[in-house]
Amino acid sequence: MQQLVSVIIPTFNRAHLLPRALDSLLKQSYKNWEALVIDDASTDDTKSVIANYIKKDNRFHFYPLKENSGACIARNVGIKNAKGTLVTFLDSDDEYLPQKIEKQVIDQF
Repeated sequence: MQQLVSVIIPTFNRAHLLPRALDSLLKQSYKNWEALVIDDASTDDTKSVIANYIKKDNRFHFYPLKENSGACIARNVGIKNAKGTLVTFLDSDDEYLPQKIEKQVIDQF
């Protein structure tokens, strides 16, 4: 069985860019992943964007922070809640190529 990979995505007011990052996870050749979106107290539509992805795929998880704390705190919240044996980071304004996670896992062993 494939190892679970936790993808931690800190975000702040990037509702307009977040779909690109999340869609890139759905296109991954490696399927055993979870995505932890850590919202750093956004004031835009970030919550509704991730809610739509959660409805489509239960591998997406949402962790809202009560106050803006910065990307480092958001990443640490993601690490604390990660269930995977491997952890990787994806910025909310970025995207993964389709074989990124697969290649990363293969390179580990």
